[in-house]
Amino acid sequence: MSVVHDTTIGPLHLDASARGLTLLGFSPVEGPDAGADATRVLDLARREIDAYLDGTLREFTVPVDLSGHPAWDRRVLEQLRSVGYGETTSYGELAAATGLAPGEARRVGGAMSRNPVAIVVPCHRVVGADGSLTGYAGGLERKRTLLDLEARDRTLF
Repeated sequence: MSVVHDTTIGPLHLDASARGLTLLGFSPVEGPDAGADATRVLDLARREIDAYLDGTLREFTVPVDLSGHPAWDRRVLEQLRSVGYGETTSYGELAAATGLAPGEARRVGGAMSRNPVAIVVPCHRVVGADGSLTGYAGGLERKRTLLDLEARDRTLF
């Protein structure tokens, strides 16, 4: 079940299975219709995205279903979920935390580029080794907006 959710950072394309959110992206992707359970997941995702963008939510509870993705990508994305609100990590640091050599940062970058659930699995929190903004499916302007939101709202909690 796919929906387009209009937000302050532009339209987000959402899809879900009965198990959880399968897509939170910046462009549409066709997916199968999973029925009523998917509707429940999508409703929760929309509420949480809006609360996050309003600065009133720091941690997503919507379930995520990455079962359709390679084990390697799932491993990296699960490790990425440990990067907290308002924090950043580098590709090399994430590689090391995943058990790879820092020189394998490009491999982590590949998994980031295939992240199907941006924002909820916070690939916007991954920056270059020097702190510079690097690639983001939603564009660097959106990445900066999300990082600025988290930096600003850290002081409110």
